Amino acid sequence: MDESIYTGSKVITRYPDVILSKNDVPYESDLTFNAGIVRQGDGYIMLFRNDYGCTQPEWEAGKRFKGTNIGLARSSDGIKWQVEKEPVFELSKLGDPEFIRCYDPRITVLSDRYVVSFAIDTRHGVCGGFYETKDFKDYKLLSLSVPDNRNMVLFPEKINGNYVRLERPMPVYSRSGDGDFDIWLSESPDLVYWGKSRLVLATEDVPYCNDKIGPGAPPLKTEKGWLVIFHAVDIDPSRGKNGWENSWKKRYCIGIMLLDLNDPSKVIGMSKRPLMIPEAPYELSGGFRDNALFPCGMVRDAEGKIRIYYSAGDAVVRMAYADESDLIALCSEARNA
Repeated sequence: MDESIYTGSKVITRYPDVILSKNDVPYESDLTFNAGIVRQGDGYIMLFRNDYGCTQPEWEAGKRFKGTNIGLARSSDGIKWQVEKEPVFELSKLGDPEFIRCYDPRITVLSDRYVVSFAIDTRHGVCGGFYETKDFKDYKLLSLSVPDNRNMVLFPEKINGNYVRLERPMPVYSRSGDGDFDIWLSESPDLVYWGKSRLVLATEDVPYCNDKIGPGAPPLKTEKGWLVIFHAVDIDPSRGKNGWENSWKKRYCIGIMLLDLNDPSKVIGMSKRPLMIPEAPYELSGGFRDNALFPCGMVRDAEGKIRIYYSAGDAVVRMAYADESDLIALCSEARNA
């Protein structure tokens, strides 16, 4: 890979402090990351992944996490958060022996409810699933994909009469036999039955990727198109220990693209350089897996700024922001007009 392309965009400003860490959680917690965040009314709502039951020395000695649950936090400003006293969702407690755990929530606000997508580990592979809730206490399963699929994000409105999702299928053989996972789109009349699946963006379309890409946060509607952030992974065999892992050869960057408002399978623009790369000291060390940025929330705040919430090192949630016009301007190089 050409290392000269790995420069983060200057339109991005990082918020200097951690948004959420294990220290904010009033129950057992070791890693808090990959959170879904929405702005609703006068405040913000967050669902976050919480891994617990393992420290770095224990991990390096061969122990693994005891479990994963989903926590709920609320905030008036999207910066300082109050975490609920107990987790709000833990798939392993639902009693279905096929389901193991759920993680990586993303939240979409529809007119009368919230639809939350999860990655769901089952005994026969990882699936993507949608649950609906009105109060973040009771959850109803709407649909579950077949293995192997994940990173699903739902558009906040119907397009041409259908609900639309972005997703990242991950077939065991893939196109190259090792990686090359792409971003796809599927449609549904009811959030239950999905079809009309088609490719949106392939790994070879992203100059700073040699492994896989996947959707980050639910798309944000702008006058110019649907603004979408995604993760892009490159592998370098020369990389060694990063974070807790004895060998971590991947780097996760954040990309940005613009999709057509009426046909969101059509990419009308994409930045040919990363929007964000791991470069701040706290992104390069101190995490579970260093060198990894994972976008998980994108909201328009009260001042009109676009906030991008992301995981740093698979350990904490952080935030950056930019002007909407600057983000759109980055997507000036069209892939297909």
